[in-house]
Amino acid sequence: MKKLLFILIMMCAYSLSYAQFVAKMEVKEKIEGLCDRDAVYALFPMFDGQEEAVCPMTDAEILSRLNNEVGFLKDNPKYKDKGMIGLVINCEGKVVKCKMDNKTKSKELDKQIEHVFSTLGEWKAGKLNNKAVDSSKLYSFKIKKGRFVFE
Repeated sequence: MKKLLFILIMMCAYSLSYAQFVAKMEVKEKIEGLCDRDAVYALFPMFDGQEEAVCPMTDAEILSRLNNEVGFLKDNPKYKDKGMIGLVINCEGKVVKCKMDNKTKSKELDKQIEHVFSTLGEWKAGKLNNKAVDSSKLYSFKIKKGRFVFE
C-alpha cells in the first residue's frame, strides 16, 4: 500500500512539474484593436513558453522621456508621489490601451504620463507557446524630488 501511494504521489508530482501557469486578464470594457478579446494574458517570462511584450525603448529611455517630457514636474520640482500604469499590447505589437492603474494625486500628471507611454512606438508582441497574443504589461514608478524612477 505504501509503495502504491508513493508511486501515485510521484506521478502527480511529475505531471504538475509540466503544468504551466498562465494568467488570463478579464476584459470588462471594449478595447479597440484586440486580436482576441477573450485571450489577453499577463505573461511571465520565467515560465516556459511565455514571452512578455517587448518595448522598443529601454527602461532608461522611458525614464528619460518621462523626466524630460512631463511638464507637470518642471512646474513642481519637489513633487513626491507614486503610481502604476497598465498597458495592453495586441498581437501585432500595438498599444491598444494605456491607463493609470494606481493614479497619482494629480489628474494632469496622470494624463501626461499616459501620453508618454502611449507614444513609445511599435512593440514586439508577447508570445504564448510561440504564438503572438494580446498581453498586458505594468510599470510601477515613484517620483522623488520631481524625478521618475521605476520600482
